[in-house]
Amino acid sequence: MQRCIQLARKGEGFTKPNPMVGAVIVHNNRIIGEGYHRQYGAAHAEVNAIASVRDPSLLPGSTIYVSLEPCAHHGKTPPCAELIISRKIPRVVVAIADPNPRVAGKGIGMMRKSGIDVSVGLLADEARELNRFFFINQLSNRPYIILKWAQSMDGFMDINRTAIEKNSPVKISNGITHTIVHKLRTQVQGIIVGTNTALLDNPQLTARKWYGNHPTRIVIDRENKIPPTAALFDGTVSTIVFTASPPGDSCRHEQVKHIVIDFSRDTITQIVNHLYNEKIHSLLVEGGAKLLSSFIEREMWDEALVERSGKRLLSGVKAPDIQGEVTDTYRYLDSVQFHIKSKISRNIL
Repeated sequence: MQRCIQLARKGEGFTKPNPMVGAVIVHNNRIIGEGYHRQYGAAHAEVNAIASVRDPSLLPGSTIYVSLEPCAHHGKTPPCAELIISRKIPRVVVAIADPNPRVAGKGIGMMRKSGIDVSVGLLADEARELNRFFFINQLSNRPYIILKWAQSMDGFMDINRTAIEKNSPVKISNGITHTIVHKLRTQVQGIIVGTNTALLDNPQLTARKWYGNHPTRIVIDRENKIPPTAALFDGTVSTIVFTASPPGDSCRHEQVKHIVIDFSRDTITQIVNHLYNEKIHSLLVEGGAKLLSSFIEREMWDEALVERSGKRLLSGVKAPDIQGEVTDTYRYLDSVQFHIKSKISRNIL
């Protein structure tokens, strides 16, 4: 099962919003086939594992290990549970059941009804963590939300700046942590910033430093202040703008969708619901401080990556205050990155 999880990670960033899944086939304590879900819409892990077996006559005497319950419904591919049954594989070991309430247990039930010995629960915690995005999607009907920021040793994200002064942001991240952020961008479907961040930094919000897909760019622009020359509107990546009123035809851009929301109501919940309806099932919140704090205050987040640099700014934009469970700590040159999990989503997962 550890090999299943290892294989599943090879699909990271390419299977979204579907889960990452790995499968291993064992005959007489020897691996004879393995596979993983390579990309969204392509063959599932079980299909690839079975296809990799050189001698199919061994399948009726084998065990297949799978990191997530084999599907029992027709989607973009046929049901994997039916394939396992048709190949007469007598034993299946599943790490964890599918969390989708409409699906959970059906694949397991179908195989057991056909006389297959099915075990469930081996390395369940590891399998759940692997697909935590998918579990939150299915159980909470919203995107999995990751907060990210870098702060100085004394707790500031930046110096105080205005769009008129055109000052560059203070460089808090180092080369390694900056690249790690770009890797993270390939793993999520959407990335969001506030109006001030878009005006002050003119960010591209792309994954230029890591191989993979760019996330959909999302920005909040209540009064349509962001100029048409902004990098977000360069037409290279799909962009969503949340605004109070749609702009005129002269301000519309290629690959840019404007969504009108009511700013007198809870904007964060509206944004999260709209993004889920737009099939954006994982979201990276990159700033600024006001937007990050809004997600924290609404308790609308699942994990946070907070980088603390050795630099001191003495004054400026105060970093958000966040409470959660620090699960990992990593050191990169002069910076320490804290991986924090929300206690609310930890209870769900």
